[in-house]
Amino acid sequence: MPVNIPETAQKRIVIIGAGFAGLKLAQKLIGAGYQIVIVDKNNYHQFQPLFYQVATAGIEPSSILFPLRKIFQKQKDVYIRVAEVYSIDTEKKELQTSLDTVWYDYLVIATGASSNFFGMRNMEEFAIPMKSASEAMAMRNRLLQTFEKAVTLRDQNVRKALMNIIVVGGGPTGVEVAGAIAEMKKFVLPKDYPDLNFDLMQITLIEGSPSLLNGMSAHASEKALYYLGEIGIKVMLNTRVKDYNGDTLTYDDDKKIETQTVIWAAGISAIVPDGLPVELISRGNRILVDEYNHIKGYDDVFAIGDVALMPTEDYPNGHPQVAQVAIQQGINLSRNLILLKRKNSITPFKYIDRGSMATIGRNHAVADLSFIKFSGFIAWLTWMFVHLMAIVGVKNRLLIFINWMWNYLTYDQSLRLILWAAKKDPNKVISPLDRK
Repeated sequence: MPVNIPETAQKRIVIIGAGFAGLKLAQKLIGAGYQIVIVDKNNYHQFQPLFYQVATAGIEPSSILFPLRKIFQKQKDVYIRVAEVYSIDTEKKELQTSLDTVWYDYLVIATGASSNFFGMRNMEEFAIPMKSASEAMAMRNRLLQTFEKAVTLRDQNVRKALMNIIVVGGGPTGVEVAGAIAEMKKFVLPKDYPDLNFDLMQITLIEGSPSLLNGMSAHASEKALYYLGEIGIKVMLNTRVKDYNGDTLTYDDDKKIETQTVIWAAGISAIVPDGLPVELISRGNRILVDEYNHIKGYDDVFAIGDVALMPTEDYPNGHPQVAQVAIQQGINLSRNLILLKRKNSITPFKYIDRGSMATIGRNHAVADLSFIKFSGFIAWLTWMFVHLMAIVGVKNRLLIFINWMWNYLTYDQSLRLILWAAKKDPNKVISPLDRK
């Protein structure tokens, strides 16, 4: 039975996913004469670039989440349905969801990506991913619970292994989360746990390639390596992680590191609903699309953002899976859908690279803009300004700015709360660290 959505004379565009791509597309289609249906398993938009700050207690989760119904509450032709999409039937032009079926005239897949563990089942079970707000919260809980447990231990060797933090992946996420944890170690944790010796705490960043921040300039990579070393992070390049059993990380030629906290930031895999032909799914589980973001072979089904793979002369392996690509594809597709309505020719997507940035702890960042490459304090201020302006909602921007200013001026954070979900007995809180 179809999900209850008003039947109108308007063509219906169903957008799966309300990330950067799906949200921008929906916003740009307002007033274009279409009925817009957004289907997402969450009722909010997530600002992914700041997940690591939630995970390290720098900002509160609500600051980077914005309710979809708030964004579209005054738009009569936009309908939000909170549901998981199981499969797509392109012949019947409908979706099978956790609510029921949803039909479409045009379908846009903007489902984004999740962590890719490259077939390492133990890593998937025991490591901490960070591709959603809930995963960022889980990481914050685990980090704080680690020190709560460490303070109770007498054996220094056991305590040292417990306080050993490993970050796998030297891209922007890995570099930023490692830097944020190092800032906690230096400025915050010694005040909270004066009876712990933080000289025992080792933060290690492991990267499989010869350099950090692949995709950015050599200048950015070298500066990131220097800044990480400056704040006490051990960086291991050309190092391949092989396994992790919850207590021991194995890498290269069966070398081992004792640790109970491994943060996974090493790769992503696109999220694709069932129903599409297998030959359309390419590397990274991404869907092959043409220069108009049509899924190849379909005139009424599109894919945009992280889930789309559009090989071009400049990007033979597809565009980078970053927010700017998703936003620009959402804007271009909105224009094309409006042109289709007017029976005009549509325009191909052309990515405009406005640059990349990454922050490495307090006062340090690297920036590769289209016209200049720079690092240090100015890059750090630029990074903060760009991310602050990209946040949805004035209130959210204000909350983040206040948290940032407080953290900077006081060398402290006020959000170090362990919040486990209740299981069975609502009065009993269970931590993953209590599994033994």
